[in-house]
Amino acid sequence: MNKTVRKFSSHAEADAADREYYRGLTPRERLEVLLALVDQQLKEYDEASRRLQRVYRIVERPRR
Repeated sequence: MNKTVRKFSSHAEADAADREYYRGLTPRERLEVLLALVDQQLKEYDEASRRLQRVYRIVERPRR
């Protein structure tokens, strides 16, 4: 992935440039970008936080 810096005069212009960039990528390149972002996100969390948290509660019910 090539990293470049570009300067825009508005957010709309930057958004249009982003859309144009991603339109120019092949489907395989888009998938590689997606997988790189997912991998980067997963590395920020440890194994325990990726799993669902289990919570157990013991509730005493009144006897009848």
